[in-house]
Amino acid sequence: MHWNPEQIDSLLRDMASALESMDGADEAGTTALVGIESGGAWVARALNERLGKPLPLGVLDANFYRDDFEKRGLKKSIKPSKLPFDVEGAHLILVDDVLMTGRTIRAAMNELFDFGRPASIRLMVLFDIGRRELPIRADICGEVLSLPADQRVELSGPEKLEASVQAVRNGH
Repeated sequence: MHWNPEQIDSLLRDMASALESMDGADEAGTTALVGIESGGAWVARALNERLGKPLPLGVLDANFYRDDFEKRGLKKSIKPSKLPFDVEGAHLILVDDVLMTGRTIRAAMNELFDFGRPASIRLMVLFDIGRRELPIRADICGEVLSLPADQRVELSGPEKLEASVQAVRNGH
């Protein structure tokens, strides 16, 4: 399975429309997008470009907050998190490319709370492939897939986003 840039763009436009019509979109306080490095950050930037009114945009690298850090190891390129807005009392839209077990999302939320207590956190993902280990679900999802355990979705970018189903490497 493969999604070319035009297909990804269509998913992103649908997600942007869903975000703009989401209940509470006009809540008082800051509403901001927070992309999870790296694919989620790419998706958040592309999504923000498709919104009628772009939102403040931040980026998290939640690798140090993962509960499977010892098992997975440290990624080669850890980047500092950048949240150019006050998290305290903000309505945050957490964005990732693929939702699978929920562990990355849990780690990202733990990191967000180190920056302050947001009023709310909603989750947007480009792909949901199931296999949950934690009770986490997306509020907005581009596409839901049912993949065998030996496959996952890989996003490539950041300029032209494409995605394809890949065989799992080394158990991750």
